[in-house]
This record gives sequence, structure tokens and C-alpha cells, in this order.
Amino acid sequence: MSVDSKNLLISKYNVAAPRYTSYPTVPFWQNEDFNESDWKFRVKKRYEESKEQGISIYIHLPYCESLCTYCGCNTRITKNHNVEDPYITSLLSEWKMYRKVLGAGALTISEIHLGGGTPTFFTPDNLKRLIEGILHGNEKSENASFSFEAHPANTTADHLHTLYGLGFKRLSLGIQDFDERVQAIINRHQTVEDVEQVMKIARAIGYESINFDLIYGLPLQTLASVLKTVEISLKMQPDRISFYSYAHVPWIKPGQRRFTEHDLPEGEEKLELYKKGKDMIQAAGYEDVGMDHFAKKDDALFLASQSGTLHRNFMGYADRYTPLMIGLGVSSISDSWSAFAQNVKTVEEYHAKINADELPVFKGHLLNEEDLIIRGYILDMMCRGKVCLKGNIEIDDKIKKRLVPLMIDGLVLVEDSKVEITELGKSFLRNVCMAFDERLQKTKERDNLFSQAI
Repeated sequence: MSVDSKNLLISKYNVAAPRYTSYPTVPFWQNEDFNESDWKFRVKKRYEESKEQGISIYIHLPYCESLCTYCGCNTRITKNHNVEDPYITSLLSEWKMYRKVLGAGALTISEIHLGGGTPTFFTPDNLKRLIEGILHGNEKSENASFSFEAHPANTTADHLHTLYGLGFKRLSLGIQDFDERVQAIINRHQTVEDVEQVMKIARAIGYESINFDLIYGLPLQTLASVLKTVEISLKMQPDRISFYSYAHVPWIKPGQRRFTEHDLPEGEEKLELYKKGKDMIQAAGYEDVGMDHFAKKDDALFLASQSGTLHRNFMGYADRYTPLMIGLGVSSISDSWSAFAQNVKTVEEYHAKINADELPVFKGHLLNEEDLIIRGYILDMMCRGKVCLKGNIEIDDKIKKRLVPLMIDGLVLVEDSKVEITELGKSFLRNVCMAFDERLQKTKERDNLFSQAI
């Protein structure tokens, strides 16, 4: 493809686009139709339909000692560690409420993921109290997958030993970038030595899978600085690498106003960061398993991509599909497949709801038949790169019409009911998924809802 043709595609498709960790995406939830009793009913029904597959639990630990200005997560900045104990008490109270919804008897736990914020803000003893409280009276599935996110600069040997002893075999290290100028402007500081030390201890303990989070498109990044970060990362041999596009949404996250759009690589320059970084990662033996995610051939994520069991949810890509996901803590999102529910977004509201013995959900969405069909299409495209349209004439005809310009541009192949993404199209995966997104098509106001696709 010529440079001019590539530039035209970048200009055409560099629009505000969802990342599709769900469908419908959160801005298009119909909250007016949602209520707590319907949510509880769908949670219980889903659990009863799929007990043998177990439950996935996401726990949001929002605290950080300092604000990373690029961050789009729900965080609470404090150096006061007295917040740990009451927050864990509320988490365990919320879990008890869900235990009542799900009924008596031991539950099978398939997944636990600790996200944030900074989970390693919490002391190892407090994390132990939390996980032991979640597991008490329940069982871990035979192939349970427990993972946590960690800041390399504050993750201790005690954290790693304690969580490993509780069943955690996977961790994800938030690297983002090793360049000192970039770290300074995004207020995210960790040295190469910090990361090497965590890696050394984790490998010695027996962690089976270690992920590095890297971000391209950050302020002050250059092609040389990004490739240097990738080079340093590859030398440490993580099992997985998540190579994310920076999401610039300063109207949602005011911390991002510390820098401006003029500090950011954009368009063709940003895409070049991704393409060259991706080339290096793949040349080192990592396989492309989905949007922004790469894994070694012996890692569970790659094996899932080969077996057709790869899944995508609010945490990103997972090596399995668990029918029921319960989110605990501030802003966490739960998923019963036919419904979503999100918790309140401030710590104060969260504690107040828990103290009133109420589930802390404040909004959600009950999926209708059309939603479920489209959700399946988008999930297949995100995880398998191909979709088989199921024969709903009204829905499928509209999707095919929207796919025509993408087919002309060489992003997808369409033959009868089969849609498959091309190698070129993988760089525009979010745009391809937009063609399936019926709810997105009905709105003209997208710019303040999502970050740019490229």
C-alpha cells in the first residue's frame, strides 16, 4: 500500500470509537429499564444455568499514592493507608450480599482478578484477609485463574509470596514506558531495576504468567523511545505483552490536562509507533491474539486463541469464558451475559450503600434479543477475527451495508454470511466492530464518548 493510501485510511478511520469490552458499550445502556430486582433475578438465573463453569470475580481496589496523569481508571489518591481496612470490610459485605442472591452452598470460583487503582497499595496482610474472605466456604475450580495488577515500584516480595500462597499465578505489571521524560510528564515512575527485581522474585516463586502493560501514543513519546521501551521489555521475557493505545479523554479525566494534544503523537505517527512496536514484539516470538494483546506460544492466552475459547470482557482479553462475572468495589461492572450492572463511583457512596445493606449498583442494562445477537457478533470479531451472521435478515442486512466501504478499503472480506477481518483490517479493528454496533449508529454525538480509534 502506498504512503498516500495509508494516510487516507488513517484520516478516514481515526474517529472516536469504543474499545468493545462490552456490547452495548456503557454510554448506550438503557438505565431507565434497569432495576435491582431484575438484576438479582438475572444473576441467580445465570448462576443456576452454569454452576459447573464457576464464577469470575473482579475486585476494584481504587487507591493510589499518586496520580498517573494518563490514567483513565477510577482512582482515589491518598497516602493514608488507614483506608484499607474499612474498604476491605465493605468488599466482603458486598460479597455476602451476592452470596445471599446466589443461594446456599459452596460456589465454584473460576477467576479472581484484582484491579485498580493500585492493588499493591494494600498491605499483603489486608489482601490476604480479602481473598480468604472471598474464598471462605467456597471452592476453586480445577483450572482456576487468579491474577492481579501491580505497580513495579511498590510491589514487595511479601506481596508476591502472600498472593501466590492464596492461588495467584498471574500478575500484570504496569510498565507503560521506560523513558524518563515520558514518565515525568505522566507522573508514573518506576525504573528498569524495579521491574527486573519484581520479575526475578516472581519467577523464583513460581508465577506462571507475567504480563507487561505498555502504552503507545503517550505525550512526548517518539518512535525511538517506544522501541527502546519494547526492547528493554523483551529482554525480561514476559509471557504476555499488552500494547495499548493511549486513550486521551481529558473531558472525563482532568488529570490528562497536564499536557495537551500538541504533546501527543497522532495519526500516522501514532500508528507507526504501534506497527513498529508490534513488529518487534512478534519478531521476538509473541503471537497476536487480539486487539493490542500478544502472548508466547505456550501461554494460556495464545492457546485459548487457537482453541476458539478466547474471551473479551471489562478486564480485556481472558483465556476463558465464565458465564457470570461479579464485580466488587467502587465502579466495578458485573456481567450476567443478559444484563450488566455498575457500582457507584465514589468511595463515600459505596460505603453508604453497603452500610445500608444495599447492593451498591447505580446503573445497568438489560440486553434485548437484538443486543444479544450483536454482542455475539462483536465478541467473535474481537476474539476470532471472523463472524458468521446468524440469519436475522433485518439486523444482518444493515450490517452488510455498513461493511461495504470497509470491504472496498480492504479491511474485511464478506462472502454470503461470513465476515472476516484482513491483515490490514487488524489495525482498524475498533472501526470494523463499529459496523456491527446498532446502538452507536443511532447517535451522532460520539466525540465526547470515546477516545480516537488510532
